Amino acid sequence: MGEKLIAGEFDPSGRRRQRVRLRQCLDGLGRLLADKRFDRPKNLMGLEIELNLAGADGLPRMMNAEVLERIGSHDFQTELGQCNLEVNIVPHRLHGRVLDQLSEELRTGLSYADRKAREVSSEIVMIGILPTLAADDLGSTNLSYDDRYKLLNEQMLAARGEDFLIDIEGRERFTYASSSIAPEAACTSVQLHLQVTPGRFADAWNAAQAAAAVQIAVGANSPFVFGHEAWRESRPPLFLQATDVRPPEIAAQGARPRTWFGERWIDSAYELFEENLRYFPPLLSTGEDEDPLRALDEGGVPELQELALHNGTIYRWNRPVYDVVDGVPHLRVENRVLPAGPTVTDVIANAAFYYGLVRALAEESRPVWTRLPFAAAAANFEAACRHGIDAVLQWPKSGRSASLTRTSAVRLVREELLPLAASGLDSWGVEPADRDRYLGVIEERCKLGVNGASWQAATYHRALGGGLDRDAALAAMTRRYCALMRTDAPVHTWPTDLSG
Repeated sequence: MGEKLIAGEFDPSGRRRQRVRLRQCLDGLGRLLADKRFDRPKNLMGLEIELNLAGADGLPRMMNAEVLERIGSHDFQTELGQCNLEVNIVPHRLHGRVLDQLSEELRTGLSYADRKAREVSSEIVMIGILPTLAADDLGSTNLSYDDRYKLLNEQMLAARGEDFLIDIEGRERFTYASSSIAPEAACTSVQLHLQVTPGRFADAWNAAQAAAAVQIAVGANSPFVFGHEAWRESRPPLFLQATDVRPPEIAAQGARPRTWFGERWIDSAYELFEENLRYFPPLLSTGEDEDPLRALDEGGVPELQELALHNGTIYRWNRPVYDVVDGVPHLRVENRVLPAGPTVTDVIANAAFYYGLVRALAEESRPVWTRLPFAAAAANFEAACRHGIDAVLQWPKSGRSASLTRTSAVRLVREELLPLAASGLDSWGVEPADRDRYLGVIEERCKLGVNGASWQAATYHRALGGGLDRDAALAAMTRRYCALMRTDAPVHTWPTDLSG
């Protein structure tokens, strides 16, 4: 699809034409949902991981084209920045030993990619934000050599009409004005896909939104932004600001940002696609003139490419996805909350916790979203991003009470959510050995109060205390991270010294 993309039409008549095409797609989606023509559930999940490239010195390498040429696999693709790659794992059925199977496939694929990267003096790094990235490393000249990234950058900058302002105040404050969306490339994530029926979509999405804060709390791995210690999970504020096409005066009027948690619980997938059309002007077009309603009248299935493309330029942390495979449409919830890394074992543990918890929350007789105000879920998400594993969250009290209580994320996870996740994995039919192994990793993180972000921060401060300056401490910590990442020992077991 990337070769066919054209710029959004910013003149009034062009904008109207695009909105008409999108409205036709939305009407087609509505018909499809009403006709119940979607694929029956196969308990399918999918996994994508965005990766960084760094040298043996721990500094970023802008060479994804050279590395991808050597890897030579369609499983690995470009991402926004030249220091990024993405690996895609084929869909799996959530059943049996799927977690161990995913772990083995990821280890094999990443090990191969790392060997190939080393042929050009680079290494694969799974981390939320590479600590040694500097703001000057991510300008428009560092975007990947792909017309779609160049076009998206041009359209987002044109929509904003001025530089993108990065201003994140955490343990330190970082400010920077960027003339491109390239700072977004600093944010590398894990994307977890779950195929659901239209009738179950709202429950799955609401459950994923409620779970987002605890995902971040136990899985944070991005405490540094361009050499400054910021939030424990700094990807959300950086991603929001790096893609914020709203001029400040428009933002002040209440316009929604394209990187968005949302503002309400939903009753159907249609509501999210309709919000995307209502709140966000299109940036790109496929140039396709598909008539979705005619395709349906003729017994076919519309591709809805314009709708899918528009949806892909709105960065919800839980995104609805419409797709057609072998002529059959389906819906997915794409969970974009988690940072990459630290190890394969940690990634699979995070996935096990998510898939189990979402299943259990979605099937509760009195769902959490009927007891937790959406504003509280959004506040939880921000608190978890700021404080990571030390976050304090709002959660409904046990029993029939409608009131909320404030509790530490680790206590909430250990006492209430891990048992739910275990029962959810049982409902999927995941083998108990896999369930216990990977949920045990989450349990130990909570017991010790350690995740990727806390390890990075502790090791960095230990390096500073040993006499290194800021840049040298960040590089030393990154090199140590890379060495420990390759052992696949989960992060809660890592020592915080720089030896070894």
